[in-house]
Amino acid sequence: MRQRVITALVLAPAVVAGILLLPPGPLMALVAAALLAGLWEWTRLIGFTAPVARALILLAHAAAMAWLARFGWSALFPWVALAGTLWWLCALAWLRQPTLAKAATPGNRALKLMIGTLLVVPTWCAFALLHADAPIWALYALLLVWAADTFAFFAGRRFGGRKLAPAISPGKTWAGFWGGLFGVLVLALAMAPLLSVSLRELPLLLAVSLIASLASVLGDLFESVIKRQAGVKDSGRLLPGHGGALDRIDSLLAALPVLAILKAWFGL
Repeated sequence: MRQRVITALVLAPAVVAGILLLPPGPLMALVAAALLAGLWEWTRLIGFTAPVARALILLAHAAAMAWLARFGWSALFPWVALAGTLWWLCALAWLRQPTLAKAATPGNRALKLMIGTLLVVPTWCAFALLHADAPIWALYALLLVWAADTFAFFAGRRFGGRKLAPAISPGKTWAGFWGGLFGVLVLALAMAPLLSVSLRELPLLLAVSLIASLASVLGDLFESVIKRQAGVKDSGRLLPGHGGALDRIDSLLAALPVLAILKAWFGL
């Protein structure tokens, strides 16, 4: 726990400063690097062991991002983010059958590799859309996930009770789930003025934030499914006390595309 807190205290200010102060180009390069670090761990989880093959997969995704940045802004970015959002609707069905595609077959690896693309590239596009609208919106997306995780952690420890998804993630409880939603509502109310959300638009912000928070839970649970299938506790050891890069961004992979699409849909 101590390592977890120290790592968070070191990284959080740097992340906030980067979002608010860096120019879009360098910032999106850093975001891409973080997402590709998660993808690197994903390739191992789904059964790719050869470093050369894994490196080529990362190179292909980096090239796709570079192509989108050069030729796809801004016409293609919303469509890519929408594709990521639609994937998470499919992931709901996957959680009902957590052993789906568990066998280490070439077909299952190919399926999970395609899913990895739908996790990483739409998230990158969604972050770009939010940041282009206003850097504070990109920061809000991260704070939303952090608030949900933090409130869920402390509510779960304080109240315990019935498990949320015992077959997938035994540590999560319904108390933590509701605590996370409460934390998101508190954050949304506090940040509404900074997001230039009027009193009339406030109910929309609350609704969109809650849906994005639900998506973040889905992202966390889905990664837990894949880790269970791989027989590992953490996706990696990159961050002391936090596991791997994928362990830190799993909720964001779902929340960012959903938030970006809903924000655009409702005109916030």
